[in-house]
Order: sequence, then structure tokens, then C-alpha cells
Amino acid sequence: MFVHWTVAGLDRGRLHLSDTVPPGLEAVALALFALAWIVFVWAMYVNRFFSSIPRIQSERGHAVITTGPYRFVRHPGYTAALLAAVTSGLALGSWISTFIAPIALVGLVWRTMVEDRMLQSDLPGYADYAARVRYRLVPGIW
Repeated sequence: MFVHWTVAGLDRGRLHLSDTVPPGLEAVALALFALAWIVFVWAMYVNRFFSSIPRIQSERGHAVITTGPYRFVRHPGYTAALLAAVTSGLALGSWISTFIAPIALVGLVWRTMVEDRMLQSDLPGYADYAARVRYRLVPGIW
């Protein structure tokens, strides 16, 4: 994300290589970016086990979270991060920065798969939760 934002800043502020994003599209992207952060913070607030490192926190009594955004998808923090990655380049007004987002998307999808596998095998009750909440990131899709 830092490379993404640095490229956007250089493009928009100094180089002006691709800073032709229409203002209306920038506004929509900014609103979606803000929504992504709201969902991200909501997921963190609801899940006291939310962590930057996927692991079972047995010393803290790690349990499955089924409330808040976890009612809709199993990994709402990653959903929000994906939306933020896709929209931030446009919100910052840089087409070049927007084309960096697929790198983040691939990494986040891979990490979601790895974490979901770990939770299903190591966290009691998660397999049942996964059977009830079928979608990992996007309701109706995956």
C-alpha cells in the first residue's frame, strides 16, 4: 500500500503522468474508500482476535466471531482491504497507482485462503461457522 500511495503522490503532485481521473470518479472512489475503512474498523471492533498475523490466539481464549460484519463474510477485514486497494488510486487521482492494486489483490486473496485453511483446521467451531457463512470475501461470489 505504501508503494501504491507513493506512486499516486508522485504522479499527482510532481510527474503528472496519469492524473486525469475525472473528478466524479474520484469522488465515488473516495466514498468507497471511506466505506472500506468503516468496514475494516468495524471488523476490528467486533473481533478482539483481529490481528495482522494469522494465528490461533489460544492463550486469549480465541473463539469464532459471528457478529457484526462476520455475519455476511468470514473475512470482512480482507474484504475492506481489497476495496480500499481498488479504490485508493482512483480516489487519489492516479491511473498508474490504480494499476498497482492487482498486486495487493493477489496477495490478499492468497492470504485469505491460507488463513481460512488454518482456521478451519485449528480453531474449534470455525468449520461449522464456515458451513453457515459460505462466503470468504464477497457475498454471493466467494
